[in-house]
Amino acid sequence: RDGDIVNFDITLEKNGFIADSSKTYLVGDVPAAARRLAKVAQEATWKGIARVRPGAHLGDIGAAIEGHARKNGYSVVREYCGHGIGREMHEEPQILNFGRPGSGPQMREGMVFTIEPMLNQGSRNVATRDDGWTVVTTDGKLSAQFEHTVAVTATGVEVLTLRRDERARLAVAA
Repeated sequence: RDGDIVNFDITLEKNGFIADSSKTYLVGDVPAAARRLAKVAQEATWKGIARVRPGAHLGDIGAAIEGHARKNGYSVVREYCGHGIGREMHEEPQILNFGRPGSGPQMREGMVFTIEPMLNQGSRNVATRDDGWTVVTTDGKLSAQFEHTVAVTATGVEVLTLRRDERARLAVAA
């Protein structure tokens, strides 16, 4: 409906390999608070992506995401996270959306995983509806999510699910 924000999470398979991406869309005349939440959630995704490089730690990604969310007054859902991806949809490692810089396993060239923070206006707590699929905030406030599949390269990161409208963002993500 007019004024809603909605997330589409899409999985693709090509030649036996899987990619995963999601984006929060704004429908019609969206209130400023909802537009801001979506903007900050997208920025948080890029803050996490900017930390991807060989030798960095997985905790660096989560720390960047959570730091950006908190700085802007939002919470980060902890029940869902990014994940390794390849021939299977969900592989190790888990890519948390919170953490401490320098913690967790080190990234190495060739790793492929998703970064997918979910930010909430209020509490970080969520619940799953009876359909077993729909996730909602427990306080009824808005949530926004973005996701990309990334590969660790010798020199940093390649965003495998980069959308045309985001090419400029990659250059300024840090």
